[in-house]
Amino acid sequence: MNQSAVHTNRLRVLIIAEACNPDWVSVPLAGWSHYNALRQVVDPHLVTHPRNRGALLNQGLTEGEDFTVINNEHVAKPMHRLASLLRGGKGKGWTTVMALAWPAYWEFERLLWKHFRDDLRAGRFDLVHRLTPLTPTIPSRMATRCRRLGVPFVLGPLNGGVAWPAGFDNLRRKEREWLSYVRGGYRYLPAYRAMGRDAAAIICGSMATLEQMPDYCQDRCHYIPENAVDPERFDRVRTHTAQRPLKLAFLGRLVPYKGADMLIDAVAPLIQAGRATLDIYGDGPERQALSAQVRDLGLSDGVVLHGWIEHQEVSRRLAESDVLASPSVREFGGGVCLEAMAIGLCPVIADYAGPAELVTTRTGIKVAMGGRQELIAGFRQAIERLADDPLQVDAFGRAGRERVHALFTWSRKAQQVTAIYDWVLGRTDDRPMMDRPWDDDAGTVRTPLPLAGPYNQPMLPAPAEPA
Repeated sequence: MNQSAVHTNRLRVLIIAEACNPDWVSVPLAGWSHYNALRQVVDPHLVTHPRNRGALLNQGLTEGEDFTVINNEHVAKPMHRLASLLRGGKGKGWTTVMALAWPAYWEFERLLWKHFRDDLRAGRFDLVHRLTPLTPTIPSRMATRCRRLGVPFVLGPLNGGVAWPAGFDNLRRKEREWLSYVRGGYRYLPAYRAMGRDAAAIICGSMATLEQMPDYCQDRCHYIPENAVDPERFDRVRTHTAQRPLKLAFLGRLVPYKGADMLIDAVAPLIQAGRATLDIYGDGPERQALSAQVRDLGLSDGVVLHGWIEHQEVSRRLAESDVLASPSVREFGGGVCLEAMAIGLCPVIADYAGPAELVTTRTGIKVAMGGRQELIAGFRQAIERLADDPLQVDAFGRAGRERVHALFTWSRKAQQVTAIYDWVLGRTDDRPMMDRPWDDDAGTVRTPLPLAGPYNQPMLPAPAEPA
């Protein structure tokens, strides 16, 4: 491996990101965004899968110097075929997919260790950081191997394991999440316990994941929300003033738990009355059923299913809307909420899991989680409130943009992660803590835990309550 960057004073970090691709979405894009932000402040060497090679080369990276590919396709391909047979349809059965990804990832790590163990033994890296996979159900043997060499191993962000809310077990079955009933068993596996014991730090991307971490590693766990926004990708700003009819947008995969059908039911009376329109961006197995629902309710003039759009198009399309409506009942991250807030939209979300950690009562509307009918009624009431007074959208939008740019950019996340690097390397004695969001009810900044290093930054004052 070319060690041309070793002469600098920046930390030398071996970054493991099996999924890391700037041209894709979801986990691969998160892996790339996280790595790309970190390479502005450390000297990383990326280890990834061959499927990402072309996209990385197009970004100006040099194979062998900036990144190394590890080819585990002899295991990954048959596991992928088996998962496709068992998951019951594209976009479903993610717990099954993750379970069958384990053998392929372990082979990836076996080959990675074989390739880099001499470099690690020689002290050519200050630490190792596994960015992806994000799931905590796939343990890493690198934690133990690195500890034996005296090289700190940082894990995360880990995310997943959000419980299915009461009243939606039918969606759980539609998603073919049969394995989710026994998913928690992974925590009793020796490999998982060894990873938690030997990792120098574990970054949890959601409060749900943090709460699931065992007691024996809680002293090394750090909460940093998984998602962030790249200001260069989301450089548009919604500049128009909200008017009537209110322009609503839904963005995401069209699968049962995302709840697009509930949103259509919720806003149907407003659309029929000419008070709102709805643009649905995304594709998936529910698209045909959603089209039939729109037709049967007589909403064809007010609801458009646009299908899949490229991620580069998201900011332009969202900037034409007023409200992002997301009734997803089981969302781990909720990155689309940050993207909408960065543009100046008002998010209306189900008050559950990831999105509820990102959206505050000053930056959007949280609808109380209940059963299907309660959620539909809650979304209808929230959107009626905005349709009655569209200027509220503008106030929410301004507060949302301030919040995102203060706390949720990738460069900010890189600062937070490098503070953890400094801590595990003994450069600081203070355990870093994530910035705490302001307490919306009290209108004050709440910091229940001491902040240290780059975390101890002045926060924006709580924005004024929307009119």
